[in-house]
Amino acid sequence: MLGITGFLLWLSFQNIEVSDGESKWAFIVNTWKAADKPFLFLSAFAAILSHIFRAERWKLLLKPLGYSIGLKESFMSVMVGYFINLAVPRGGEVSRCYNLYRLNKTPVDVSFGTVVLERIIDLIFLIVLLTAAFFIELDNLLFFFRSDEMKKLTSSGDSSFSYTLLAGALIFIAAIYLVVRYLLRSRRFLALRYVSKLKKLLKGLKSGVTSIFKLEKRVLFIVYSLLIWLCYYLMMYLVMLAFPETENLGLFAALTIFVIGGIAMAVPLPGGAGSFHILVPLGLVLLYALPEEKAVPFTFIFHGWQTLVIIIVGALSLFLSQLLRRENIESYKR
Repeated sequence: MLGITGFLLWLSFQNIEVSDGESKWAFIVNTWKAADKPFLFLSAFAAILSHIFRAERWKLLLKPLGYSIGLKESFMSVMVGYFINLAVPRGGEVSRCYNLYRLNKTPVDVSFGTVVLERIIDLIFLIVLLTAAFFIELDNLLFFFRSDEMKKLTSSGDSSFSYTLLAGALIFIAAIYLVVRYLLRSRRFLALRYVSKLKKLLKGLKSGVTSIFKLEKRVLFIVYSLLIWLCYYLMMYLVMLAFPETENLGLFAALTIFVIGGIAMAVPLPGGAGSFHILVPLGLVLLYALPEEKAVPFTFIFHGWQTLVIIIVGALSLFLSQLLRRENIESYKR
């Protein structure tokens, strides 16, 4: 996954065209300097607000299961999950649950079940958003997905991309095969204690996934879900307002690019890096005639800015979680 991410970032970086004597990194830095910084900070605020709403929604899912957690614990665990996701695709889901366990002993299997449920709900909202966007911006999105450039990306014509995906898939399959082979040869794997642990894990996952049917505040849960996606949309729109090349594209254009970016972020790569840098500039160029030398730096800055927010808040949350855990241990000893 990291190899594919690196390749896609390199491919996107190569598309930046600069004048003679100017480096590509200098061009990106100049694009950053030209941005309207208040809109960037508003976008960062929208990002943090979306994570707060997600933390509040997670609390609602855990409460019917008998685990009452505070916003501080929930938010820090969510941010730790996003932080880990930057290095390990989908590793943040487990890290987030483990961090919560370290803070207040909520079982990982139960909290992980609620995270699985969250992902299902997010997928439903993404599908609804895609459907709404297609009705609103039907012509633009159909043109984008039927374009020759998209066909090149998804066809075997781009051999280097295809070979990279194939190599990643083969490595993943080989790793799974070796792990399964080791487990089958290991007598310990068949021991009763492992079977009982597996049953306990499945029971916890089931209770977490079915927690939505036990919600006490279902309307509030839906409101939080809507607010999360509204904040995601505002993150894109506010950054577009920060740059002179995109500030006049409008709300519907932001919705279209947001949908394209959402599809790119769904690819299991670290933080959506790589896929986001390929699809979003392509949408800006094809649909809104933005010069490629402007679209690519815009995408690098947008994704980089949001990633920086996650790194800062996530690392701080990881540090504070450790301090809070130590305080809890000390108070327990007393």
